[in-house]
Amino acid sequence: MAAQTALPATSNDIIHRDAPKFPAVALSADAAPFTPQGAGGWQTDAERLFSRCAAKLRVLRADSAQLREELNLLFDQLISENFNKILEPNINIEAEDVCALLKDASRLVPLSQEHLVVKLCKLEHHLLNQLKVIMDEQTLDVLLSYITRALKVCNTWTHPGVLQALSTVVYGNGPQCHQHLNDLLGEDGVLLLYSTPAQPDMDLRHVALTCMANICLRIPGQPPLDEEHKSVCFSVFLKTLQAPKPSNTEDVFYCMVVQVALKGLHCCLSGGKWKFGGGEEVGSVLAALKKLMFQGAPGVSADWPSMLYPAPLPQYESPSPHKPAEAPKPSEPAKASAGNKKRKSRGKAKKTSAEDSRRDEGGEEDGKTALPASHKLGSEAEAKSFLLYPSWKRCTSDSEFSDPEGSAQSKLRLSHARVRQGALHCLLAVVKCVEKRTLYGYWSSFIPDSPVGGPPPPTLLTIILKDPSPKVRACALQALSAMLDGSRQFLAVAEDTASPRTSYTPFSFTLAAAIRELHRTLGLALMAETSPQTLTQVIKCLAHLVSNAPYHRLKPGLLSSLWKQIRPYVRNRDVNVRVSALTLYGALVTTQAPLPEVQLLLRQPEGSTGGGSLTPQDGALSWRHREAQSPRAPRTPREVDGAPPWLLTLCASLVTQPRGDQSDSEGGAVGALEPSPVRLEALQVLSHLVRGYISLAQASLCDIGQLCARCLAETDPSIQLHGAKLLEELGSGIIQQYRAESDVPESSRVPLSQVVQFWTEVLSGPLNAALQNEQHPTLQTSACDTLASILPHAFAQLPDKTQLMCITVLLGLTYSDNYLVKTAAVRALGVYVLFPCLREDLMFVADTANAILAALDDRSSNVRAKAAWSLGNLTDTLIVNMDCVDVDFQEEMSDMLLLKMLQAATRAAADKDKVKCNAVRALGNLLHFLREGQLSRSAFQRPLEDAVRALVKTVQSVATMKVRWNACYALGNAFRNPALPLDSASWSGDAFASLCNVVTSCKNLKVRIKSAAALAVPAHRRCYGDDERFGRVWHSLATALETSEDMHDFLEYRYSATLRHTLSRALLHLLHLSLPQDLPAICASLTGEEGRGIREHLIKYLQAEGGGEGEKDAGGDTLNCQQRVQTLQLTTTRLKAMKTEEEESSKDALIFFLEDLLKACKGP
Repeated sequence: MAAQTALPATSNDIIHRDAPKFPAVALSADAAPFTPQGAGGWQTDAERLFSRCAAKLRVLRADSAQLREELNLLFDQLISENFNKILEPNINIEAEDVCALLKDASRLVPLSQEHLVVKLCKLEHHLLNQLKVIMDEQTLDVLLSYITRALKVCNTWTHPGVLQALSTVVYGNGPQCHQHLNDLLGEDGVLLLYSTPAQPDMDLRHVALTCMANICLRIPGQPPLDEEHKSVCFSVFLKTLQAPKPSNTEDVFYCMVVQVALKGLHCCLSGGKWKFGGGEEVGSVLAALKKLMFQGAPGVSADWPSMLYPAPLPQYESPSPHKPAEAPKPSEPAKASAGNKKRKSRGKAKKTSAEDSRRDEGGEEDGKTALPASHKLGSEAEAKSFLLYPSWKRCTSDSEFSDPEGSAQSKLRLSHARVRQGALHCLLAVVKCVEKRTLYGYWSSFIPDSPVGGPPPPTLLTIILKDPSPKVRACALQALSAMLDGSRQFLAVAEDTASPRTSYTPFSFTLAAAIRELHRTLGLALMAETSPQTLTQVIKCLAHLVSNAPYHRLKPGLLSSLWKQIRPYVRNRDVNVRVSALTLYGALVTTQAPLPEVQLLLRQPEGSTGGGSLTPQDGALSWRHREAQSPRAPRTPREVDGAPPWLLTLCASLVTQPRGDQSDSEGGAVGALEPSPVRLEALQVLSHLVRGYISLAQASLCDIGQLCARCLAETDPSIQLHGAKLLEELGSGIIQQYRAESDVPESSRVPLSQVVQFWTEVLSGPLNAALQNEQHPTLQTSACDTLASILPHAFAQLPDKTQLMCITVLLGLTYSDNYLVKTAAVRALGVYVLFPCLREDLMFVADTANAILAALDDRSSNVRAKAAWSLGNLTDTLIVNMDCVDVDFQEEMSDMLLLKMLQAATRAAADKDKVKCNAVRALGNLLHFLREGQLSRSAFQRPLEDAVRALVKTVQSVATMKVRWNACYALGNAFRNPALPLDSASWSGDAFASLCNVVTSCKNLKVRIKSAAALAVPAHRRCYGDDERFGRVWHSLATALETSEDMHDFLEYRYSATLRHTLSRALLHLLHLSLPQDLPAICASLTGEEGRGIREHLIKYLQAEGGGEGEKDAGGDTLNCQQRVQTLQLTTTRLKAMKTEEEESSKDALIFFLEDLLKACKGP
C-alpha cells in the first residue's frame, strides 16, 4: 500500500477513522485476488455491535459473579440499536448468528431474574421482528421451551412482555409448535386463560389474542395448523368479537383488540373449506361480522342480532327505535343547510337543497367539481336515492380527517375504519370458504332487494355508498364481487318480465328486485367515486354482476343505462380504471350473447351512446381527445347499418392508435401506444364481441384480420397471443354461421369468397412465424387452434400450397417436445380429418392416424385425451366414408393400420376417464367398420375380443356417466356390423348381459337410454342368440319400462320421457323379430299388472308425435305415429302367419295383446 502512505498529511482527516487497515502485500502473479470484506463491503455500526455482543455472550459463564450486570449492559445495547433493514438496507446479519445469540442468552438468564427475563423477551421480539429471521427448528424449540416455562414460573407482571416475545416466535410457525401447543391452547393453557372475554387485563388479552392469531397464520408453502387447535382459536376469536366492550376500556385500545381477533379469524378461514360447524356457526360469524362492518360508521344505527338465519328476505334487523339520533328526521337536513351556508359565502352559486347536500358530501374532495346537471335523477323513485348518496367525499384516505392531526377523535376514526376493513376482509374469507348453496340463504342480510320506505337496512351497499374510507368501500366491493362470482345458477331464476301476483311476491321477482337494486346502487357509486383504486373495484363488481345476472329474463333497460355510464371511463386517467371499464364491456357483450338489448346498443352511432355525458372524474378526461365525448352529427340509417359497432372501432383504436397525451401516472414518450394491460383487455373485448355478435362484426372482417396480423407481427408475446386468440374466435364465429343447425339465413352469412380471401391473407402473413416460434409454446398452441378454426368449405378453396402448408405444419407439431403444442396440433388434425375435402384422402387419413397413435402413448394425459378425441373423429370419418364413398376406400385402408388403431383404442379404454370417453367411441366405430375378411383373420381375433371386453368392462364400471353412456353407444354401434358373429362369439353373451344390467339398474337415465337403444340395434333374430338370451333381453327391457317412473334424482326427470320412448321402441323391435320359441317369455311379461303398465307405455309411444333421442341414437329413422302403427300391424300379421305347435296359446295371447294395442291407437 505504498500509494496510501504517500498521501499528504491533510488527507488523513478525510479518511474515516474506522476504515480497516489492509496489510501490505507484494505484487505477484501468485497473489490471491482482492475480495472486499463482507457481502456489502465494510461492516455497519449495527453489525459491529451485534458481533461484539454475540462474542461476549458466547464467553459468559452462568456462574460469573457479574453475570447480571454484563447481561443488562449487553441487552440494553442490543435493544437500543436499530436493526431495521428498511431504514438500514446494508445490514447483513445472518439468521444463524441471531439464533445462536438468542440460544446463548436463554441459557444464561435464569427464570428467577424476572427483570432479565422481561428484557430477554424484549430482545427476542426486537431482533426477530426487525431482522425478519426465519428460525430453525432447534432454536424454535429452545425459545418456546424457555417462554412456556417463564409463563409458568414468573409472576404475572412479566407476562405481557413474555407473551409479546411468544407472539413473535410463533409468527407463521404454528404447525412447528405442536409440542408446546397443549401448554398454550389446552384446557388450562395460558393463552386461553388470558384471551377469554372475562379477562379484566386488556393488555394481557390483547397480546394473548396476538399470539393465537400468529399461531394460526399460515405461511405459503407450509402445512396448516391442525384442525383441533384451529377450532379452539376460532371459538376464542368469535367470542371476542361477540363480547361487548368493557366499560373501563378506551375505545381506541378496544378497537386494537377487535382488530387482532379479526386478524386471527381471517387466518382461520383462509386457504380452505369451512370446517367450524354447521349453519349456526355460519350465522353467528356473519352476525358478528355484520355488526363490526358498521362499527363507528357515521349515520348507521341498528339493533344487531347475535345470529343470522338463512331467509329470502331481510327480517332480522331493523332500525333502532330508541336511538335519539333517528327520531328527528329534519335535523340532518338542517345541519346540512347550515354547513352549506359557509360554502355559499365563498361565492358558490345557489342550488337546490338536494344538490347542496350532494356538494356538501362530495364537492370539495381533491378540488373536484360537483356532479353536472346532466346526471340529475329525474324520477321520484330515483330521487329517493339521495338518502343513500355517498357522504364520504370529505376525505380521500383514512388519515385525512378534518380534526387536528394526532387528535383522539382522528385516531378513533382511523381505528374504527380499520375494524370495518378487517371485518370485511373476514367476510370475504367466509364467502370464499363456505359452500355457495349455504351462503345464498344469507344474501338478504347483505344485499337488499329494493329501496324501502324510511331508513334503509344496513347492507354492503350502505358501506359502498356511505363509508368515509375508500379502503373500506373497496373491501365491501371485493366482498360483494365474491358473493356475485359464480352465482349464475342461483340468479338464473330471477324474472320480472311479468307482473307479480298481488297475493304474494314470488322468489323470482324478489331476486330480480335485488339485481335492479344492485344496478341502481353501484351506478350511484360509479358516478360519485373519485378514488381510482375504489373506482376500479366498483367497475369490477359491476362486471361480476353483469356476468351472472339473467338479463334475458328481466325487463330491458338495465344494460342500456350501464352502457352509457361506463363509456367515459375507457378514457380515464388511471390505467387500472381503463382496464376494468374494458372488462365490464367484455362482460356486457358476453352475457347471454346475443342479447337483443346489447345488439341495439352496438348498432347505435358512437355519439348517441354517451355523447355529452360527464362524470366526477371529468378532470381525468382533459388529457384525452375531448372530441371523442362530444355529440356528433346524426347519421342516416344506411350509414348506421353499414358502419361497424362503435365498441369494435374503439377497441381497435386502443390496440393500434397512439395516445394523444399521457397521464400523470404513466411514463413513455408522447404518441406512444396504450399500456400493455389496456391493449390486451381491448383485444379480449374484441374476442368476446366477435364470439357473441359475429353478425355485427363481420362487416369489418378484413380490418380485424389486419389488426390480428399487426398484433402477430409485434414482439410482445402477450399481444401476439391475444391476436391469435382473436383470429380463432373470428374463425369459430364464421363456422357457427355455416353449421347445418344454424338459423342464420344464407344472405346474412359472411360470403364464402370473402372467407376464402380472409384466410388466404392470414395464412400468408405472420401466422406462419407464430406457428414456428418454438421460444413461445403458448403462442404456437394458439396458432394451432387458429388453424383448426378455418371454415371447411373455405379450406377446400384455398390454394393447394396453402392447404399443404397447414397439414404439414400440424403433422410436424404433433412431435413437439412441449405438451401444449402437441395437444393443440393433435386436436387440429382431429378437426381437419372431418373436412369433406380431406376425409376421402387416404394418404392424409393414414398420416393423421399415425400421428394420433404416437400421441396416444404420450406421458401427458392431456395429450392422450386430445389424441383419443381425434381418434374418435377419425373413426367417425371412416364410418362416413363407408356409407358415402364406394367400397374401394374400405378395401384400400391398411389392415395393419386398422389393427394398430384397434389395439391403441383398447389400451386407451383403460386410461383416465377423460381419455376413456373418446377411446370407447373409437372402438365402437372401428368394430362397425371392420369387414368380414378382416374379422376372420387370426391377427384380428384376439384384438377383437379384447376390444369388446374393454367396452363391456367400461359399461359395468364406476366411471363417470359420460364414459358409460359412450360405451353403451359404442356397443350399439358395433352391433350394426353384420359381419360380427354376435350369435356365436364367446364375448357376445357378456355384451348383452352388461347392457341388460345397466338398462334396469343404472341411476343415470342417459346411460339407460343409450343401453336400451343399443339393445334395439341388431337387425336379425340370430344376433340375439338362443331363446334364453332373447328372453333375458326382453325381460330387462320390460322391467326397465315398468320402473321407468321411479326417479332417484329429480334432475333426471327431464330424460324420463325419452327413456320410455326408447324402451317402447326396443320392445316393439324385439316383437317384430321374435320366433315361436320366444313367445312364452314374451307373454309371461305381458300378463297381470306388469302387462297393463307396459300396455299404457306402448300406447303412448304409438300415439306420440315425432321421435326421440333414443330412436335417433338407435340409428333408426324417426318414425311418425302412422308409421309406428303400420309397423305394429305388420308384426301382428307376421305372428298370425307363424306356424307354432307347443306355443299356440302364447301366440294367441300375444296376438290378442297386439290387436288390443291397435284398437286403442285407432280410438273409438
